Amino acid sequence: MHEEAESIADLAGRLGLWVAFGSIHPLTPPNRPHNSLYVVSDQGRLVTRYDKRFLSNTEVSFLYAPGSSPVVFEIDGVRFGCALCIEAEFPEVFAEYERLDVDCVLLSVMVDDAARAVVAQAYGRLYGYWLGYSVPAQFSATVPSGVVAPGGRWLARCPADGRPALAVADLDLDATDADIDVSVRLARPWRRLARAGLYDDHLVPEDPRSGTRTAF
Repeated sequence: MHEEAESIADLAGRLGLWVAFGSIHPLTPPNRPHNSLYVVSDQGRLVTRYDKRFLSNTEVSFLYAPGSSPVVFEIDGVRFGCALCIEAEFPEVFAEYERLDVDCVLLSVMVDDAARAVVAQAYGRLYGYWLGYSVPAQFSATVPSGVVAPGGRWLARCPADGRPALAVADLDLDATDADIDVSVRLARPWRRLARAGLYDDHLVPEDPRSGTRTAF
């Protein structure tokens, strides 16, 4: 496992590519390992590691120890967050990354589940950031890997043919595409204002003469 990770990091440095890849991160016995994503820079150096925080019943019972915190890293001014598999079912993970002001969440999924991709796509819509959705090639016939734009549109998809492939998309913070522009510069800031108490001064005190809330 260590040798494979070192090999990936070395290749990333030689190719000048940033790489996020999954691995098991061992802990001191008798502790179980973490289920993790390693992030390696284009210099081949380990930058950070994300440890999956929300585990399935099987994982927490027999396989892994949960992580404890989100991870955010930056490449050329673009902020990334990480999530793993079943964490797609926990909206608080993705809401937290919105509060941490990420531009893109990388979600790696090890499951053949079309519904999970729909949920992932919805996060791009709800939180106004890009989302990288990654699955093993053998699951691509159900839902292939791809990149979701702010606003919820798929920008790029791998072929749905069960073969290894790449989905490539530009993450342009100054994009002028109508849906991205509206999502990033209008919808996302407005939702932040709404959550911060924008409507508090507009609330109308209830008139005691009206009786219960269900009265006409």
